[in-house]
Parts: sequence; C-alpha cells; structure tokens
Amino acid sequence: MRTFLDCIPCFVRQTLDSVRLVTSDDKIHEEVLRKVLQLASEMDLRQSPATMARYVHQHIRKLTSTDDPYREIKDRFNQLVLRLLPELASRTRKSSNPLETAVRLAIAGNIIDFGVNSKLDDSHVLDAIEHALIAPLNGDIEEFASAVQSAENILYLADNAGEIVCDRLLIEQLPTHKITMAVRGSPIINDATMIDAETTGVTDIIDVIDNGSDAPGTILETCSEGFRKRFGSADLIIAKGQGNYETLSAVAKDIFFVLKAKCSVIAEDIGCPVGGLVLLRSTQIS
Repeated sequence: MRTFLDCIPCFVRQTLDSVRLVTSDDKIHEEVLRKVLQLASEMDLRQSPATMARYVHQHIRKLTSTDDPYREIKDRFNQLVLRLLPELASRTRKSSNPLETAVRLAIAGNIIDFGVNSKLDDSHVLDAIEHALIAPLNGDIEEFASAVQSAENILYLADNAGEIVCDRLLIEQLPTHKITMAVRGSPIINDATMIDAETTGVTDIIDVIDNGSDAPGTILETCSEGFRKRFGSADLIIAKGQGNYETLSAVAKDIFFVLKAKCSVIAEDIGCPVGGLVLLRSTQIS
C-alpha cells in the first residue's frame, strides 16, 4: 500500500508523541520534528507508510539516545491483557464458535496501537473487546478455517505488545504444531519484540522468531535472510495489524490480514468502515 497525503499529518503527530515520551526538552522536540518534516518532504509516496515511520523512529532513538521509548507502555499493556486472559479464554471456550470468537478478540487487541492513538488507556481496550464480540466481521471465518486446515506451514506475524496476548487466544484455537510466530527484530513504537513474546507466554506454546527489522510492519527488504526464507517457505501467512497490511498487501502470497481498521486511509483502501473488524484474504495470492 502506498503512502497517502493524509498520512503525513499522522507522521508529525506520532513524532511529537514519541519524543515527548522520552524527554521534556523542547529543543530536542524541535530538532526531531524538523528532521521528520525534512524526511516527509523528500519521501517517495509510492512507498508504504511504515517505511516513513521506520525512518521517523530511527531518528527519534538516535537523537534522544533511547533504544526503546515505549518499553514502559508495552509492559503495562502486556500485564493488562494478561490479567484479562482467563476471562477472555473462558468466553472463547463457551462461545458457539470458539474460532470466530478468538479471531474477534485478536482483532480487539489490535486497538493497542500507540502509532495511531497515543492517549490509549485501559478503558479503550475493554471497550474494544466488547465491541469486537458483537460487531460485524468483514471476512469469511469458514474460508479462514479451511485455509488453516489445508496449510502445512503457517507464519503468524505479530503486531503490538499487549495485543500479542490476544494472539495467544487465536493461536490456541489453531494447530500450534504448524505455526511459527514472528515479532519485530528491534524496538519500534509499541510493536512486540521477543521480550514481549517471552513475558506473555507465547514462546511456551509455539516457536517464535524475530524478523530482524525495526519497521512497524514487514518490509521484506529490511528483514533478515533467515526471516525471508521462513516467509518464502510458509504456505499461509496470518498478518496482524495495519502495519503488516500496509507493507504486505501487494505481496504475492497467501495472506490473511487480521486487524481493526483504525484510520480512514486504511478503511478506504480495504473497503470497510473505520473501526471495522477485518479478516481479509489477500488478492495477491501467488
């Protein structure tokens, strides 16, 4: 997916939100913002929004000498959803269609995205869970179930910390012996890394690798050779979140995008309402 003009103000807002997490020094705020405005003026709009976001956050980390500005936030939301996990697991088991319920809850977890909403709090997560259980699902759960059943090698691309706990619920409804999860190779916004997979127990149930990249999505040319081999050999990809949709929607691979459409640009590109629950099979199947 290319970058739209409406993405540019989002980059600016995200820049200020991120740098203010790290320092209260207005001079550093200005320095970072000026650099990002320069990058935005020069960027190739044919590239995905995640490409620009990667550059933005590289400069924030460099200029603030902070490796992981969102670490405290990631820990907080991991613990929040872990506290909710027993109740969510119970609701999944008791539902008439546990797989669909698990998909819906995995989508609910996608609300935990500080690239979109820096003011997110616990109530937003609780509201997203209740909404996801009753809202229309833009997708075919039977088609998804059939694809999972037919696949031999599934690669599950995680998105955010906190959200990764909801991914556990979905993975536990799938044939875990077929699944490898991939997390980001190094910190970027509140995206999940190996630390989050370990602390939330995901590594206890499936194999987890990192993709070797610091992009908020899956930009294949920035990923490690090992990850690219895993991606190429998988016969089904489950890709969580907007960043993975932005970076993989034009890739010729059998991919199910699982996300909440949190902005108008994504919603229009997919063809669903803002806030919609999305289970979308790629049209670019090789």
